[in-house]
Amino acid sequence: MASGNAAARRTIVDLRGRTEAALRLALPALLGYGAARFLGIALLYYLAKRRGESPGRALYGSWDAQWYQMIAERGYDRTIHGVPHTWHFASSNLAFFPLYPALCRGADLVLPVGLAKSSWLVSMAASLAAAWLIFLIGNRLYGRRTGIILAVLWGCLPHAVVESMAYTESLFTALCAAALLAALTRRWVLAGLFAALAGLTRPTGIAIAAAISLCAALALVQGVRARGEGVPWWRPAWRPALGGLLAPVGWLAFVVWVGLRLHRADGYFVVQEKWGNEFSKGGYLLRSFRAVFLGSRGAPVPVAYVVVTVVVVASMVLWALCLAQRQTLPLLSFTGFLLVLLVFGRGVYIARARFLLPAFPLLVPLARVLTRTHRRTIVYTLSTAAVASAVYGVHLTLIWNGPP
Repeated sequence: MASGNAAARRTIVDLRGRTEAALRLALPALLGYGAARFLGIALLYYLAKRRGESPGRALYGSWDAQWYQMIAERGYDRTIHGVPHTWHFASSNLAFFPLYPALCRGADLVLPVGLAKSSWLVSMAASLAAAWLIFLIGNRLYGRRTGIILAVLWGCLPHAVVESMAYTESLFTALCAAALLAALTRRWVLAGLFAALAGLTRPTGIAIAAAISLCAALALVQGVRARGEGVPWWRPAWRPALGGLLAPVGWLAFVVWVGLRLHRADGYFVVQEKWGNEFSKGGYLLRSFRAVFLGSRGAPVPVAYVVVTVVVVASMVLWALCLAQRQTLPLLSFTGFLLVLLVFGRGVYIARARFLLPAFPLLVPLARVLTRTHRRTIVYTLSTAAVASAVYGVHLTLIWNGPP
């Protein structure tokens, strides 16, 4: 008994030591990311108060945040058309995936702050977890300095205000980063589990599922070919095989569940079609580009549409740079699949930049360039980006009359 207690104490001490070491390693990244997001929230809070508006409504009481809180409070609809709501048109909430509202519901049961603030706190915790995991990926592949810059850059994106709102982007990014980190360390079962959870968070979870399944399949083939003499083929194959099979389970499970709930096999896709989300063969994106670049009968193009277009085009250019720099396959395939969904999907154009928030590997070329510059240049660049992100975040939440 005494030896068992001593072993348990040693395990706890060892775990505590490793946790403290990991925190010290990532502390500059977390502080930098936290500073960028604090600036955005503080500016939003101050200007909302000056305008006589509620900062809370912008952070956890508008657009998709209301849908997720409705699911957490009342559950899912049973029809394609949903039910009329006092604050929105009659559409089915079956378009929204279940993991985030389930976590919000759990947080609401524990925290004495109400469902809306609980959902916001879930997102805030997820954003810090995402920043930590992004740092770990950058640190593993390119060194600590690059990891720090990569995490801070993610908090300085034009639409980074969404990372501080009661939306799913922070949770989805954290789960995708966890899956990618597990894939980079060849822990395929863990990668598949995180990808499955990401698939329960957003429709674009199919992108991380596809990336993990692809990389796991290649690892399976390589493992079988490289096995030693007398080693059975299944020994190096079962982990990547299981991880690859697990990756799409979350996304598929929800799609199947919606079909069963609506008593039709294509139920989920019909719901998405009612929301305006469907396959477009790329024509929708090209028409949106043309409308932004050429305008519409002399009418001015809203700033938000211009920024979204710049973000989308820049993302494509950055992916080409990642390809030219031979970025590691898990990161490259994940961002590639996300861009494919963006190019060939039809939906709310203004949300395209928000959908790209989880594509943090696209920032790696920028982070690597900054890593080679002087520290003063790094501080100036990241500070400027943080201020610009904070100002644009105010525009999205207080001025722009639409979803971010």
